[in-house]
Amino acid sequence: MRRILAAAVTVTGLLALQASSVFATDPTPSPCASPSAASDGRVTCPAPPANPNQAAYALLESRLGGDIARALQTEQRVAATLDQFAATEQLLTAQVTQEEALIANLQDQIAKLDVQISDTQARIDVEKQELAAVSRAIYRQPDSFWLLIARSSNLHEALVATADAVVAGQRAHALQTRLEADLAKLQADRDARQADLDRENGTLDLLNANLSSLQEVMSQQDDVSSQLSNLVSQIQTAKTQLQNQPPDVTTSLAQLLEAQEQDLVQRSYETAWSQAQVGVGLALVNNKLPVGKTIQGLALSWPMASFEITQPFGPSNVVLEPPFGPYKHFHTGVDMAAPLGTPVMAAADGLVVAVGHTNVGYGNYVVIAHGGGIATLYGHLLQTNASVGDRVVRGQVIGLEGSTGFSTGPHVHFELRVNDQVIDPMPYLPVPGTSWSG
Repeated sequence: MRRILAAAVTVTGLLALQASSVFATDPTPSPCASPSAASDGRVTCPAPPANPNQAAYALLESRLGGDIARALQTEQRVAATLDQFAATEQLLTAQVTQEEALIANLQDQIAKLDVQISDTQARIDVEKQELAAVSRAIYRQPDSFWLLIARSSNLHEALVATADAVVAGQRAHALQTRLEADLAKLQADRDARQADLDRENGTLDLLNANLSSLQEVMSQQDDVSSQLSNLVSQIQTAKTQLQNQPPDVTTSLAQLLEAQEQDLVQRSYETAWSQAQVGVGLALVNNKLPVGKTIQGLALSWPMASFEITQPFGPSNVVLEPPFGPYKHFHTGVDMAAPLGTPVMAAADGLVVAVGHTNVGYGNYVVIAHGGGIATLYGHLLQTNASVGDRVVRGQVIGLEGSTGFSTGPHVHFELRVNDQVIDPMPYLPVPGTSWSG
């Protein structure tokens, strides 16, 4: 990732070497290589011979000039993307604060329920003791009702004493039953609040993870922006010193600078999918993605109604394609070409989780999440007709086919990933020119 510094050192060394060869000459050179005397005594110099490498210099300067323009435009796009990520970071931070407040409230409710449960349990213990005392009193009553009358010497008093004991026992038992029911309800409420607390803690953990992921993406974008600035500065410095350099030097310079460009392309791919992962995380937090969905049974539609497949999924000899597994260059999707501006459609129902506008890598792109870790990307668009958070259905237009980013002509790069792993989309697509229903 830090090859730019090495490139700068190499370029400086090459140029310094050439400069030293130029100045290692006679300290008192004549004003021209082959002077001639004019009739008035003035010395005139013939026109210098044409530089045989001038055409190569001009081509290289034009080549590097295009790199400068792309790098500057990409840097502007990176700045805009950083602004967008900053707004997303504020949203995530606000959601984290909201979740923390909700968790604090649930913890307070659980603490109050614990106090009520403790008080109710204490009252039940008291009522149990009182019921036991009443039971013992009733047990001590004479077995014979006539003996009770004889003791009280009054039928009315005997009836009242018997009734009071029975009523006291019934009331104590009823109160204990009601308290036990209250205790069961309080315990159920507490269990429910604890489940809510566990769920909100999980949500908070996910939000914090997404926030950390977003901050990492922003850090990567900052790094990319810094590298772009350095690359532009190096190219501009190199262009001013292109004259009188042998072709091997200019060729090495171009190769070094374009190697940095290739590295930035790879970084742009990674950043696009990191942005998509943040969007998926937010969607999961807000319950906007279906759960339980898997890749089995997935049926996708083609993103365009009429097209020609120009590059399949798999190993490639295109230099700017990223490495994958044992392959030095690997095409991670399927390219399909159609006339510029052809409508591009969602391949399945889902939620838009990332939209980017760059001059490198995918160019203008849209990423749609379909649940179960399944996501599709549509790259090199002329324009995007979707925003992050949009819910789309199969066949809905999300952009127009273009040739943005690193593209050799109008086409759509269609990519399928499951849990951020690239897979061949062809088994999940109908035969070109047909539909699943046909």
